[in-house]
Amino acid sequence: MSVLYILIACSLIIAILFLAAFIWAVRNGQYEDKFTPAVRMLFDERTKTTPADNSDKDNILT
Repeated sequence: MSVLYILIACSLIIAILFLAAFIWAVRNGQYEDKFTPAVRMLFDERTKTTPADNSDKDNILT
């Protein structure tokens, strides 16, 4: 039974630490970027290839 009290105390301490970390993040502006999530799908994440890279792909089928 005493182990149960220890586990409850540890879980409460961990929950308070996570709550404090969340409050700290909100106060320091971690969640204030309202523009980027709306246009993230418009960003091109593909890397641009050089003409030398494309020439190898064209010669594979010939």
